Amino acid sequence: MTRPRKRFGQHFLRDPNVIHRIVAAIAPRPGEHFVEIGPGEGVLTRPLLAAGVRLDAVEIDRDLAAALPGRCPGALTVHTADALDFDFGGLAAAPAELRLAANLPYNISTPLLFHLLAARDAFRDMHVMLQKEVGDRMAAAAGDEAYGRLTVALAARCRVERLFLVRPGSFWPPPKVDSVVLRLVPHAGNPLGIADFAAFDTVVARAFGQRRKQLGTSLRPLLGETAIRACGIDPALRPERLPPGGFAALANHLTAGRALAGS
Repeated sequence: MTRPRKRFGQHFLRDPNVIHRIVAAIAPRPGEHFVEIGPGEGVLTRPLLAAGVRLDAVEIDRDLAAALPGRCPGALTVHTADALDFDFGGLAAAPAELRLAANLPYNISTPLLFHLLAARDAFRDMHVMLQKEVGDRMAAAAGDEAYGRLTVALAARCRVERLFLVRPGSFWPPPKVDSVVLRLVPHAGNPLGIADFAAFDTVVARAFGQRRKQLGTSLRPLLGETAIRACGIDPALRPERLPPGGFAALANHLTAGRALAGS
C-alpha cells in the first residue's frame, strides 16, 4: 500500500464503484488524447488506457511517477512535474484535442483550475474531482450563498456540470470533507461577449473583494454609479445577486471607456 504524503495533499481513491462511475461519466474512446493530473496509484489511469486512449500523466510525486508505467501498461507518457507550472497547451496538436481527468489536490484546486482554463482552447472537456465546497462555488447560480468570484470566472469560460458526490470513505486516507465530480466544457466561442477578459476579471475581483458592499461602492475606483446604471444595473445591487452577463456588461463599459480615453 502506498504511503500518502501530506505535503502533496494525497488522498488515494480506492472505491471501485466510484472509479467505475467516473470512467463511465468520462466515456473514453479509442484514440482520444487524455491528460491526467495526479494519477497516484493509477486507479483511473488503468481503465482509461484499457479503453485505448493515449494518455499524458502529470504527477509531482517522483516515486509514484516512476512506478506508474509498470502499473499501467499502454500508450502512457509520465511527466514528473508540478501541474501548476505545467504547459498543458503544449500537449495539444490541435484545438479541443485534449480531454482531462483529474483528482485535484484540495490545497491547490482553485489556482490549478485557473491555470487549466488559461489553456482551455486545448481541451474538449475536463472531468475533475475536488472538495465539495469548491465544487458548490463552481456550479452555483446568482443569489446562491456559494456564488462568487470563482463561479463568475468559470461561467465566462466554460459550462460547469455537477455529476455526483463522493464520500470520504472512498479514499485512503479519508479526507475530512466530501468531494464532488464535475464536468467542465470550455465554450466554443465567447457567449457573454466579453471584449477584454483581463478587464472582466478585474471587475469581478473588485466586486467580490467586498462582496457585502453594494456595487456602486465596491466598483467606485473603476466605474461610477452613472456608468453602472448605463449598463442597466442598479448600483445598490450586491455582487452575489448579479449574473455573469451583468459583469460582462460592466467590464465592456470599462473597456470602452479606457479605449475612448486613450484615443
